[in-house]
Amino acid sequence: MKIHEYQAKELLRAAGLAVPQGRYCSTSAEVKAAYDELETELCVVKAQIHAGGRGKAGGVKLVRSAAEAEEAADSMFGVKLITHQTGPEGQEVRRVWVEEGSAIASEYYIGIVVDRETQEPVMMASSEGGMEIETVAAETPELILKAGYSPDAGLNEAEARRLAAGIGVPEALLDQAVVFLVGLAKLFCEKDCSLAEINPLATTEGGGVIALDAKINFDSNALFRHEELSPLRDLDEEDAKEIEASRFDLNYIALDGSIGCMVNGAGLAMASMDVIQLHGGSPANFLDVGGGATKENVTAAFRILLSDEKVKAVLVN
Repeated sequence: MKIHEYQAKELLRAAGLAVPQGRYCSTSAEVKAAYDELETELCVVKAQIHAGGRGKAGGVKLVRSAAEAEEAADSMFGVKLITHQTGPEGQEVRRVWVEEGSAIASEYYIGIVVDRETQEPVMMASSEGGMEIETVAAETPELILKAGYSPDAGLNEAEARRLAAGIGVPEALLDQAVVFLVGLAKLFCEKDCSLAEINPLATTEGGGVIALDAKINFDSNALFRHEELSPLRDLDEEDAKEIEASRFDLNYIALDGSIGCMVNGAGLAMASMDVIQLHGGSPANFLDVGGGATKENVTAAFRILLSDEKVKAVLVN
């Protein structure tokens, strides 16, 4: 399950980690009021969608007055932002985050995922804050430092200090950086996250360490342990067919092709998609109905597949 930046920052704040002050808004009038409430000349208006690359698509704007803030919001609300993560259809902006500006000294990348080889969390850190980590990994992998840790023991301070110093955090701010990294590692495990990404983590001219952006995803299989997280789900950001599929315990992911796929078993489903692609076709979806699918599940699966206007044929395997 994905959440918005503003929700991720509230979780960071609740964990005692530094984030800028901001206001969530769903109308231009609220944006104008938020600018006045923050009482700082420079603010940032940020579109809230479940995708990266918002800045390049016009979804992040610096403003220096309430009028500019309102104008920036007007240019975002109702617009479909198209980024490298949304696909060509884009994602409609329904809400924005208005945040106080920060006097940035340096920017860094911090991210945590689960290492499939060690089956434990691994923290990644890079001096290339603000860049897409995939680009850094492809072009300058030596600039990414890593530290694995046990979910029970957490990230120890020595490892956190090694990462922070290794990416160039100034000596005077290392203690703050260590507190942030250790706290983020703890939050990742406590909330059963599948991804926690701070890009960028910034040092400020005033001598602070602060998260300027935040992306947090959760393992949906663990949500039964976190009743407080379920209300954070935004169905507007999800494919309607995928939402319907989840009601019937179907593993469904919409794709762009024309051949619908209904298969029992995730491995067989992926192999079926590969064969379609190999022979010049294009799958319209991934769909695993499971080995114990009922008549009702299969009926729902067919209904979901055929509701996709792009589907011209269905392969049942």
